[in-house]
Amino acid sequence: MKLVTFGDEWRVGILDGEEIAVLDVATMRAYFERGGADETGERVRLAETRLRAPIVPKKFFHTAGNFREHEEESKQVGWTHEIAPWIVFFQNVDAIVGPDEPVVYPEHLTEELDYELELAVVIGKAGKWFSPEEASDHIAGYVIFNDITARDIQRREMRSGVFSFCKAIDTFCPLGPWIVTADDIPDPHDLAMELRVNGEVRQTSHSGRMSVTIPEIVSHYSALGYSAGDVLSTGTVSGVAGFSPDAASLYLKPGDVMEAEIERIGVLRNPVVSWQEAHGEPAPPRIRW
Repeated sequence: MKLVTFGDEWRVGILDGEEIAVLDVATMRAYFERGGADETGERVRLAETRLRAPIVPKKFFHTAGNFREHEEESKQVGWTHEIAPWIVFFQNVDAIVGPDEPVVYPEHLTEELDYELELAVVIGKAGKWFSPEEASDHIAGYVIFNDITARDIQRREMRSGVFSFCKAIDTFCPLGPWIVTADDIPDPHDLAMELRVNGEVRQTSHSGRMSVTIPEIVSHYSALGYSAGDVLSTGTVSGVAGFSPDAASLYLKPGDVMEAEIERIGVLRNPVVSWQEAHGEPAPPRIRW
């Protein structure tokens, strides 16, 4: 089942072919808090509405370093701190955008805008302090996440071993295009993953290459407590621009179109636009980090 948020009023529904079956619930978080919802009988044609980010969680947990291939490629740039499993930090949920919504290039803040394809997990039931064996009871579904990162800001933040600002800037959190419920993905560790920029493949991998499994991640973070509808990422794969020998030619720029694809879920598409195009005025003065 594909759960969507759509329209100007951010309604909730189930995608059924080219139509959306509207549900009697105000938000996607409320859907999970209630343990589901009933169909109202109303149908909306997908072509006549706009998909939104499927959920805006109360907490968004980031995982870094879970794919060892990404840790290995990071050695090419000589970070002051290693990228290792169990690095966790929180995303700014106000930065979330949905499918086909633009990522705004803040040229006054960064000159090194990068992409990171990730599989994200949606928590369906509140809980705390549970084991990996109990984790499946709390997993409601899966969604695609593109972890946009300002590498020049991150490079400075990494001197302290902590990075957050570089990933939390407005529009840096594309999420979507919908939530695929867990019953439709029997094995989340058996999914092909690919990210393209202007049709060119930049990242390609497989969810089976995680160092730490999804149940282990979900259990580990349960020490911080979950609310229904929380989201956690599982880490990016190799192929990011910033860790390439030719990084300058691969960084995102206005006019680029990203397509983040994960098998059995779909494609999350987002264009990159300039500050001028997004706001109708030039970017503020350049900030040096």
